Amino acid sequence: MKEHHWVHASPVRTLRTDDPLELLKFARASFRGGGVAIAMLVDIRGGAARSLGSQVVVTEEGEFAGFVSGGCVEAAVAAEALLALAEGRDRSVLYGEGSPFFDIVLPCGGGITVAIHVLRDIDAIDQVIACLDKRGPAGLAYSPQQQTLRCVASPEQAGWRDDTFVSVYRPVTRVVISGGGIEAERVALLAECSGYDAVVLDPSRAREGLDGVADAHSAIVLLHHDLDVELPFLEKALNAPGFYLGALGSTRTHRKRIERLHGLGFSDEDVARIKAPIGLFGPAREASSLAISVLADVAATRLVTFV
Repeated sequence: MKEHHWVHASPVRTLRTDDPLELLKFARASFRGGGVAIAMLVDIRGGAARSLGSQVVVTEEGEFAGFVSGGCVEAAVAAEALLALAEGRDRSVLYGEGSPFFDIVLPCGGGITVAIHVLRDIDAIDQVIACLDKRGPAGLAYSPQQQTLRCVASPEQAGWRDDTFVSVYRPVTRVVISGGGIEAERVALLAECSGYDAVVLDPSRAREGLDGVADAHSAIVLLHHDLDVELPFLEKALNAPGFYLGALGSTRTHRKRIERLHGLGFSDEDVARIKAPIGLFGPAREASSLAISVLADVAATRLVTFV
């Protein structure tokens, strides 16, 4: 009979990530080798460092990954998860405001509730991963009463639906870049470092480039220095899905861009989609600053679009 170490194991962080897909894959891989619990942030009182639905995955050996706070309670959460694994029962724990753990204080001054679920199968996790791999959103519904997880259609935001808590999973942001030169290289590099999926298109094949690439979770970034070169791609981009569409150039350049688009039959509503001059701040006179400005704008827009 296999010996278990849930109570005696000391929690150790083995994977430093807050990426939801990485955490699900960590849970799936760990489940094949033994017991696993998922701790979910299900209630926030006051301020909090993480959003509802944030998770920590804990293995029977005490290895854990993920965050439900700024890093101040995760080891304590992992220890509670080990107790839940030992008992074979889900549990709920409060930290910060209203918690019995007076020695654990949240720097934000608020309080959080963490629900800990002992995995009994990984069917729901497999289904969510499959949705994300196909770049579709999904929800993970947790029932404390039934102690189960189900894959469900993704709601607009995480939260309680009656007596069920639903976490939201969305595909990683895809940054689709059209343009040559150092600007495109730096934006692509920073996007990859930020955990985004960066796709740099060949400007000479602009009309085909977006087919099957851009989707609702994509940011389309135009980094051309010539409106004639940019225009074929921009026409296609305006008819493509995506939560962000930005174009390089000055305010004067953008006025010319709008005139040409109106001449092609695009409406004011169409051209209003274009963020130009591109970026959160400006003017950016060198490639690294431009990349930071563009990716900051993409991140800010995603936060507003996907609450």
